[in-house]
Amino acid sequence: MIDDLYSGDTNVPSDPDEPGSADPPGAGAGTAASAPGPASASEESRRSLERAFEKAEFAPFGEKPRQGGHSNIDLLLDVPLPITVELGRTSMTIRDILDLGPGSVVELDRVAGEPVDILVNGKLVARGEVVVIDENFGVRVVDIVAPAERLSSPKS
Repeated sequence: MIDDLYSGDTNVPSDPDEPGSADPPGAGAGTAASAPGPASASEESRRSLERAFEKAEFAPFGEKPRQGGHSNIDLLLDVPLPITVELGRTSMTIRDILDLGPGSVVELDRVAGEPVDILVNGKLVARGEVVVIDENFGVRVVDIVAPAERLSSPKS
């Protein structure tokens, strides 16, 4: 394809061994193959183009070496995520919800003393127990959920 561009511009065959290439007009049997002039300039231009269009070489996929001991997780360490502690769940009709008032009791699906769920960004990651520190509630982490259980968790 590159050869076609040059052979049309200079009236010189791009490759004498190539089928379909003809001798330039006025060239006889005694013409020298390495004659200086337009043919050598054309050949030089073709070679420079071939060097410019070399195949791209890419590094193989794989783990890149860590620079300075830092990993990509360092970029995410300051990202805030919502943490929810779930005491339990229940299902109520709209009528029951409208009847709620001060002093009403909502029955949950958990037994007193049972571990509560700790959700990070809506995903179950741990279980813990409720503690009181001074006058504030807190949660002591008792169990970290296994990664396989996190994936199959119905909470989301």
